[in-house]
Amino acid sequence: MNFETLQKDMVAAMKARDKERKEVISSLVQAVKKLAIDEGTRENIADELVDRAVLKELKTAKEQLELCPEERTDLKDEYTFRVNVITEYAPKMLSEDEIREIITTKFADAVATKNKGMIMKSVMGELKGKADGKLINQVVAELCK
Repeated sequence: MNFETLQKDMVAAMKARDKERKEVISSLVQAVKKLAIDEGTRENIADELVDRAVLKELKTAKEQLELCPEERTDLKDEYTFRVNVITEYAPKMLSEDEIREIITTKFADAVATKNKGMIMKSVMGELKGKADGKLINQVVAELCK
């Protein structure tokens, strides 16, 4: 995801007077700027940095949705909308089959040891930000059986 695209979409939401969408995109822009400042790059924000910030915000929004009480339908609707908007900007994640294929081809020597910790350590460096960590853990656990 390109940072300029994110900013243009925020301006478009402002012009369309779509307050809820603008607030969600604005929070994404703020998260990206904060991460960029933390890493010492205020200018020329890299796409990889934007993707990391978006994924972090998506994870937070999903946790809010999961922890929301059932009787609070107003909050559930708000959190669902937030997750849906953030998902539009999140990078495409690898599927379970794609993860399994990458692990078995690139990390065959690590899989042969059946040491889950060692496998996860080597695989996460390669797949971080490209696939969901829970899904990677699940696939590695199946391969270690």
